Amino acid sequence: MPEAALNVVLLRHTPDPEEVVAMAAKLCYSPANVEDLKEKIEAKDQTAFVEKLATIGHLSPIEHVSFTFGIEGISRACSHQLVRHRLASYSQQSQRYVREESFDYVIPPSIREDADARREFEQFMADAQAKYTAILKRLEARGLTGEAGNQDARYLLPNAAETKIVVSMNARELLHFFRVRCCNRAQWEIRAMAEKMLALVKAAAPVIFAKSGPGCLYAACPEGKMTCGKIEEVRKKFGVNK
Repeated sequence: MPEAALNVVLLRHTPDPEEVVAMAAKLCYSPANVEDLKEKIEAKDQTAFVEKLATIGHLSPIEHVSFTFGIEGISRACSHQLVRHRLASYSQQSQRYVREESFDYVIPPSIREDADARREFEQFMADAQAKYTAILKRLEARGLTGEAGNQDARYLLPNAAETKIVVSMNARELLHFFRVRCCNRAQWEIRAMAEKMLALVKAAAPVIFAKSGPGCLYAACPEGKMTCGKIEEVRKKFGVNK
């Protein structure tokens, strides 16, 4: 039962995402037909126009582009937080159909750095695996095989158990996701995942996500009295000099 390692892959995204955004936005203001508009947009750099959309707060055109991620090495505790973002699509590895013969798990840094705590944690994981396997055998002996046994034995699996998930979000929802999940006050695991996702979409659509990140990058901390108090450190981390 090895410790799981976070891995985030951008599987697919809308081709030419910034041109798609520009087409959707300019259609709102232009009398041109769709084909003429498409030709004009493809012939010109749309960077300044897409930047202006964010400045004036016209964000609905950004919803026309989407990004699909493959994510592994996160805990069930993390995925439970992720699926709270409802403007998204999810396909998660099932503990009902996939038997956990030797489940991987995520160890929180605070536990990993404490030798005694880590030892206790790893022993608990080993015990959970042993109990899971034992319960499966008892259920199978009663004729509950396959998912019939898995679906009940999985109640023994901990929140630390590793999971895999495919996630699709449109760009506008991603901007919100990064605003709240890249924040220092976000739980450490989903924050680490969000930062990897942000790096990937910045490479694919640099104009759309140029100023994306936690809510304090270009304004006062939106957490108010709950602020982490490290705004300058956060801005430096994301390359913002303000």
